[in-house]
Amino acid sequence: MPPEALEITRKFMNKPVRILVKRDELTLEGIKQFYVNVEKEEWKLETLCDLYETLAITQSVIFVNTRRKVDWLTDKMRSRDHTVSATHGDMDQNTRDIIMREFRSGSSRVLITTDLLARGIDVQQVSLVINYDLPTQPENYLHRIGRSGRFGRKGVAINFVTRDDERMLFDIQRFYNVVIEELPSNVADLL
Repeated sequence: MPPEALEITRKFMNKPVRILVKRDELTLEGIKQFYVNVEKEEWKLETLCDLYETLAITQSVIFVNTRRKVDWLTDKMRSRDHTVSATHGDMDQNTRDIIMREFRSGSSRVLITTDLLARGIDVQQVSLVINYDLPTQPENYLHRIGRSGRFGRKGVAINFVTRDDERMLFDIQRFYNVVIEELPSNVADLL
C-alpha cells in the first residue's frame, strides 16, 4: 500500500491489524500462463470461440484494452450464442453493480471488461482469465491474471498474441521473471 494510505489507517482506526505483503509476493504462483499465437487481430475472435467450445469453464474474465472493444466483442460473442456479460467505465455504477452481482452469483459465467476490473474483483470461481488484448503496461498483467487462482485455487491465464504483441509478451516475461509457454493442445485437462 502507498505510505499515504497507511498514514490514513493510523489516523482513523483503533488498533488496526496490519498485514503487509511485499510487492513481489503478489505472485503468479498457482496460475498457469500460456499464450496463443494468433498472428493477426482478425483471428482472435475465432480463436476465442474455439476455446469456449473446447473448454468447460466455471467462470472466466476476458480483458480487452478499450471500452469500444468490450461492446464489439460482447456483440460478436452474443451473435454466436455465447452468454456473456460486459462492463466498462462508460457504464453507470448501478449498472456495473448489477452485472457484477450476476457474475458473482454465477448466473453469468463470462465477463468481458477493460482494466477497470483488473484490481479488486474477487470472484472465487474464476478459473480462467483471457487477455484478448495484452495489457499496455506490464504492471497490469499481474492484476488481470490475479483474477484467477484466488484464495489458493488454481487458475489459468491465456494470452492472445499477435505479431504486434510479441514485444509486450517478452516485456511481461522479463518484468515478472516468468516463462509463458504456448498453449498445449490438452488445455482442457488443465482447467
